Amino acid sequence: MRRFVPTLSIFLGTIATAAAALLGACSSEAECRTCGVGGTHEMDPIASGGAGAGGSGGGATSEPGQTVTRVVVHDARTSGAVQAEAYATFGQAFRRGDVPKGATLVAHTSAGDVVPLQVDAKATFADGSLRHAVLTAKVANLSAGASVALDLITAATSGAPTPIKLSTLAGTDFDAEVRLTLPDGTYTASVKPLLGSGGSPWLEGPLATEAAFSVPLESAEGKVHPHLHARFNVRMYAGAKSARVDFIVENDWAYAVGPRNYTYDAALWVGGKPVYTKEDLVHTVRARWRQTLEWGANPALFVAEDPAYLMATGAVPNYDPAVIADPGILEGYEALAPWEPMTVGLANPYMPSTGGRPDIGILPGWAVLHLISMDPRAAKANLITAEGSASWPIHFRDEATDLPVSLDDHPYMSILANPGDMVNPETKVSDQFPACGGDCASAFSPDTAHAPSFVYLPYLLTGDRYYLEELQFWANYHMLQSNPWYRGTDKGLVRSNQVRGQAWSLRALADAAAFTPDADPLKSYFVKRVGYNLEDYGEQYLNGGQQQNALGAILDHAIIYRDGRGLAAWQDDFFTSAVGHLVELGFDDAKPLLTYKSTMPVGRMVGDGFCWITASSYEFIVRDSSTAPLYTTFAEVYTHSAMPEILGLSCNSPEMAAALNLKVGEMMGYASSADGFPSNLQPALAMAVDAGAPGAADAWKLFAGRPVQPTKDYGVSPQFAIVPR
Repeated sequence: MRRFVPTLSIFLGTIATAAAALLGACSSEAECRTCGVGGTHEMDPIASGGAGAGGSGGGATSEPGQTVTRVVVHDARTSGAVQAEAYATFGQAFRRGDVPKGATLVAHTSAGDVVPLQVDAKATFADGSLRHAVLTAKVANLSAGASVALDLITAATSGAPTPIKLSTLAGTDFDAEVRLTLPDGTYTASVKPLLGSGGSPWLEGPLATEAAFSVPLESAEGKVHPHLHARFNVRMYAGAKSARVDFIVENDWAYAVGPRNYTYDAALWVGGKPVYTKEDLVHTVRARWRQTLEWGANPALFVAEDPAYLMATGAVPNYDPAVIADPGILEGYEALAPWEPMTVGLANPYMPSTGGRPDIGILPGWAVLHLISMDPRAAKANLITAEGSASWPIHFRDEATDLPVSLDDHPYMSILANPGDMVNPETKVSDQFPACGGDCASAFSPDTAHAPSFVYLPYLLTGDRYYLEELQFWANYHMLQSNPWYRGTDKGLVRSNQVRGQAWSLRALADAAAFTPDADPLKSYFVKRVGYNLEDYGEQYLNGGQQQNALGAILDHAIIYRDGRGLAAWQDDFFTSAVGHLVELGFDDAKPLLTYKSTMPVGRMVGDGFCWITASSYEFIVRDSSTAPLYTTFAEVYTHSAMPEILGLSCNSPEMAAALNLKVGEMMGYASSADGFPSNLQPALAMAVDAGAPGAADAWKLFAGRPVQPTKDYGVSPQFAIVPR
């Protein structure tokens, strides 16, 4: 028995073969990442229902149809015998219409050999076509260090296959047990007695079956721990020769009295043997952790997906194909220690810290490096930090539903509101979370204005249920941090936040809404909250709304500089890019808001009377006083915001450059930095071009042609390296 963390496993064998197979017919990496496999990109509105958890691959016909995309399965072992059979389970996002309703997928090698494939559909588009699925491939005779490319091809279904049963494991020596030793005794939880119940299914098919089990931690005397709780995700592959087990320990019951930190010695047992121990672990309140271990023999497989296809789906932004991951940072990722509970990986432990860093963006820099390179070292860094997302004190699970707390059930709950604001005026019942019952300190400080997207890409690529739950917990946190009256109680409005907080909150809600499985009870919950927020912004900023303005600016908690006269355009740019992300995910109701928001980045580049060199300044004056109306032209903004010494100088002239101590064509605000203000502007401009906003194409041409750009730095921190589609 050995410790095994599939999502963080070895990964570090030679990947030249895998990369070559992934590129396939493309003549270069840049070409492959530009063209993809499946043609043009179109989007469709978000689905409200569709396929559930059931697998559909086993009964598919083997007749080839349309090749959708290609993945490469790589055996990460550096030595060992040829594996007669090995299983690779991974998540795959799809472009609308590529896998139509009623169709499924088969897998072929480049030589045309059929590889058994199980398709567990998770989320669909409104037209019923597949948006996201968890795929399991059975690969034969794979040598250590070798790779095999699999083409995923559409096929018609031909009846549901018979799924394998987890109850089969009950007849083996398999077991998974958590033992926590606290001052008042040892608490244990075992999954084997529950295998026959089936649990909560996640994968169901002829190759793999997986289910989740929620198990109380009990003492020898039968005392159930009031706050600590165990969960197991058990995945068994065909033949019952191997199983993967997620051991999850939580301290996140939302309404358990007296929540606090607990210190304990943890021991995880598989098949009657201890395989992981951790002494004196301080498990902080509102946090959880997991270790993924194995029973039997599972080779470490790394799956590389096609970055161009993933970007074409709209699930992730369109990152510049010219950006190549920096070898130095990949070497640094390789040296990272394995993840341990109550750590946060690459994330800044004090989230409210100011200044640029790779945490900030639609995706964080480490996730984008994983996406664009499909390098196992980048994947390691991304997944270590995804595991760390559970360490932050933002988790609130409802004991009544066993799900993250819902605003439908507790519309007045909040992390920071006054007690009186959390009392339901109709029922007179308080939704306030119980007061701390001891030490509740955490080394990690979350903040919606700087919250990274920790688990969105990891969930897309792994199909890991644990990451899905993290995605949902974080999306909920973005609503819980506000006063219930400011957020419209159960509507979950985010407009009371600072502008960058509004941006990342919308992103978190939309990601959860788009990719929560259709059969999940939280699917409609998050879809509705996105809808409520878009309706709210529409009422405020569109069709003559009271905050609509000629600058296309978001005004809520925005004009806070220069005695109420100035706003930070870089925060506004974050918001524009977040709305663009919603549009790409298929939220058509966000399109008018994106058109409105495009005015701000485009106007600063090509607006009459405005010099684009200053478009990336830290702040702009937008009115004469804190009570005056906003300016109606970008020329007025420029006149009142620009340094006096450049007013009257020709835009981008040598004289202007000299006055600003810049090169000719160099924008203000750290133009060569991947975290600079021009970089913050880039995604907003790219989204404006894709929206067809007036002047956006000219603005982008000007922006893309500037001589000082963060080309090299984007190989280290590419989170803003987004280009038009």
